[in-house]
Amino acid sequence: MKIKLYQGDLPDGLNLGPIVAIDTETLGLNPFRDRLCLAQLSSGDGVCHAVQFAAGEYAAPNLKKMLADPGTTKLFHFARFDIAMFRRWLGVDCKPIYCTKIASKLVRTYTDRHGLKDLVRELLGVDLSKEQQSSDWGAKELSEKQLAYAANDVAHLHALKTVLDTMLEREGRVGLAKACFDFLPSRAELDLAGWDEVDIFAH
Repeated sequence: MKIKLYQGDLPDGLNLGPIVAIDTETLGLNPFRDRLCLAQLSSGDGVCHAVQFAAGEYAAPNLKKMLADPGTTKLFHFARFDIAMFRRWLGVDCKPIYCTKIASKLVRTYTDRHGLKDLVRELLGVDLSKEQQSSDWGAKELSEKQLAYAANDVAHLHALKTVLDTMLEREGRVGLAKACFDFLPSRAELDLAGWDEVDIFAH
């Protein structure tokens, strides 16, 4: 996959189409402690547009406009984390959303393996390397291996969506999936407000 790396924001005038695959790389999994380091985006055309953030530099007006655009579907795997990071560090709400992890859980009820690596292997026949998952994403200069890893996290999301959409339709769960996707911004808000480990729907 071809990688285009930008510092701090997407370039002016870049149009990634109606469905944009997105992922983030961070210093860790705590949105208050661990900062947003990289955002990867792809329109499904074999090009990854990667925005690298220096500490404290989160203006990114072009990226924010795209993330908030109601006419652009933001396609994630485990959207709950990524949109919480965007809300925390960019101050923007992502809508509308499609999450391949949620779609997988709704239709692949024959397994408890819903990670991106598992999905891509089963549904697309592709093996993903996770070698760079735990590396220093806050480094000033990212390695070629890091960028290739980051690009792979968005490279297959459009193809996964196509397969999962067929399965959701087959099982009559399209509406349920949409309701779950629509709730994700509220779920991320709950995470950031301190209810990340609490099931508010439990008795």
